[in-house]
Amino acid sequence: MTQSQVTHLPVAAGQLGRLAQSLMAMMLGLFIVGVVGFSNIDVVHNAAHDVRHSNAFPCH
Repeated sequence: MTQSQVTHLPVAAGQLGRLAQSLMAMMLGLFIVGVVGFSNIDVVHNAAHDVRHSNAFPCH
């Protein structure tokens, strides 16, 4: 006969995970906008510019 153990995490642990994921998503978004969008490298900047236009996002 096998027994299984179920571990119940407190609600705060689940909320902490969602908060960490949200913060990482915001940091990634800020990196993309801040670093890639304002890059002096023409290829990188033009790629970001084309993506903004293809998503109908005003950029200038």
